[in-house]
Amino acid sequence: MEVAAGSGVYPWPSRGLVHAHWLLPQGAVAWLLWRLQRVPCYVVTSHGGDLYGFHGRLAQSLKRRVAQDAAAMTVVSSVMLDEAKQIDLRPPRLEVIPMGADLQTRFVPDAAVPRSRHELLFVGRLVEKKGLSHLLDAMPRVLRSHPHARLTIAGFGPLRGELETQARRLGIDGQVFFSGAVPQAELPSLYRRAAMVVAPFVRAASGDQEGLPVVLMEAIGCGCPIVASDIPGVRDLTGKDSGEVLVPPGDVSALAAAITRTLDDPQRAAALASARRAACLERVDWSRVAADYARVLADAMAGNDNGPE
Repeated sequence: MEVAAGSGVYPWPSRGLVHAHWLLPQGAVAWLLWRLQRVPCYVVTSHGGDLYGFHGRLAQSLKRRVAQDAAAMTVVSSVMLDEAKQIDLRPPRLEVIPMGADLQTRFVPDAAVPRSRHELLFVGRLVEKKGLSHLLDAMPRVLRSHPHARLTIAGFGPLRGELETQARRLGIDGQVFFSGAVPQAELPSLYRRAAMVVAPFVRAASGDQEGLPVVLMEAIGCGCPIVASDIPGVRDLTGKDSGEVLVPPGDVSALAAAITRTLDDPQRAAALASARRAACLERVDWSRVAADYARVLADAMAGNDNGPE
């Protein structure tokens, strides 16, 4: 049997394997199945939170064992390679393969949809590492020079009540709209109409942080300008104009300045967004990602037909 992905065709052995997303707990389950000789091999993919978090001795030891016995391990951003080495993960093969997004048919620009001059968009769970509290703190500064600006928050999570209270305390609740959970099918229309997507990521107290944010891939695919925190991995998406759109995590002044700068010059923002989309199409479109994963999985099966010693 062969499997086709992207521009490649790869041999696909008849015996199965497990592709575990996250070192813990899914990777540990795959490792156990392998130890019990229920599967010939497994591949594990780290998305960030599992790599940067889980600092306990037992968790760190288990992560090392899962990585060491995997046929291969992938991470979703280049910076995560350094983190994997820092915590002494030693898989036999380690590659960077982003999760990607459908930039060919779904997350695409639409010239018929007018882009707002005033709407900021946040998409994501309402949890600490998304950094939304810092964006709310930045809004009063943005509103001083752009009084018609408004912020749409698409997402849900445990911090919603706290964030709504913060917006009222700052006196911006009239310019901030909590939309709650938004169906995936509606996301492209949000990205197409927004003046920009703002992604103020931070590292949570637990150590958890983003690996390579899919939200930014989707926004970029729709030609939407972005402003984001300069956390590990994001530069893989922003490229040469990183200095204009990335700000230090948690720096409210820098965040407000970057948002204001983008609102001040929508033509430049649109030009940068278009160039960014072209670059990302070559790196994170599903066709490219699928081909890379197909290669890694097929190679893992071809070279790992033996169980644990």
